[in-house]
Formats: sequence, structure tokens, C-alpha cells
Amino acid sequence: MKIKNVVFDFGQVIVHFEPEYMVGKYLQDEGDKALLCEVLFDRLYWDRLDAGTITDEETLSCVFARIPERLHGVAKEIYYNWIYNIPEIDGMRDLVRYIKEKYGVRVLLLSNISKYFASHRDEISVLSEFEYCVLSGLIGVTKPSKEIFDHLCSVCDIKPEESIFIDDNTKNIEASRSFGFNGYVFDGSAEHLKAYLDEVLASE
Repeated sequence: MKIKNVVFDFGQVIVHFEPEYMVGKYLQDEGDKALLCEVLFDRLYWDRLDAGTITDEETLSCVFARIPERLHGVAKEIYYNWIYNIPEIDGMRDLVRYIKEKYGVRVLLLSNISKYFASHRDEISVLSEFEYCVLSGLIGVTKPSKEIFDHLCSVCDIKPEESIFIDDNTKNIEASRSFGFNGYVFDGSAEHLKAYLDEVLASE
């Protein structure tokens, strides 16, 4: 069946999401950096942020309870600026443009990501390359649940068997395949992904 849609994850596929980089822009002390990487980016909070079940204020309150008061200010600064400290992965914006122009596929985005990010998405220029973005924090369901893939198919009017889903998380890819999508585990290389997409899309 002809592939008509290519669906990308965001973090670690389109952009780098690296706590060490984000924290390192604001702190020099190695101990402080290690502490904030561990606490500020704890999946205990970020999984809930992705699901939309905790607020930014609640998250910071939890973080503040676990770090010295002298770090409260910088922790808040890092938290509210992380969306500006996610450099694009080399070649990925060009690849998105390339497959749209060469093969005419629809290019969509499906990401586990917070309401805070969603509220500032117009400031993230690479998102303008995507026809539609499904962001988990806005809808209250996350990958790898079937509900979020069903939502994607519904709002974008696509069929799984006509779609490729690209994610760096193997569990998400395995789930997508079980729901009928073609799946590709991203290894960090735009060149490897381009070769795969050229092979699959050119053969259609």
C-alpha cells in the first residue's frame, strides 16, 4: 500500500532534548548541575507533564522541596527556558522538507510533550514544517497508548497502513506497529533515515 504520511516524534528525533546541555547553560558547579539534571528533569514529573496531569507551578514546588533554596531561582529559569534550549538535530529539518517536496507525503508530528511547550509552539520555528502536531499534554494521553494513535488518525484523517511513524523509543515503535503503522526506530542519523525513506517512498 502506498505510503502517504510520515509521522515524526519530536524530542531526540527533530531536536536534542539534553538536560545536561540545558542545565550547563546556567550553571558551572558540577555538583549543582548534577543535582538539577536529576531533580528538575525527573521523569516523575515529566511523565505527568506529558500527560497534562500536573501544572508547571506544581512541578516547581516539588522540585524546590528537593533542592537547596539557593538553587530555586536558577531552577525556575532553566525550567521556563528549556524550550529555547533544544537545538535541532543536524539534517532533520532539511529531510522533512525533502520528503515533502520529492514524494508529496503529508508530514505530521506526534509527541509526548507538555502543555507549556504547546503554549509556546509558535516560537519553535521547525514546527512550521509540519502540517499538524499532536501534542500529548493538550489531549491527556501519551505514547505508547492506542488512544493517542487513534487520535492522530482521527484528527489528521490518515490510515495507519499508509503511514510511517518515526521515534527513538523502541516501545513506541513496537506499539505503533501493533496498531498497523510502519515503524522506524531513529538512531540519531538523518542520513540513515533519509536512506530508509528514499527506499520505501521511491518504491511506492
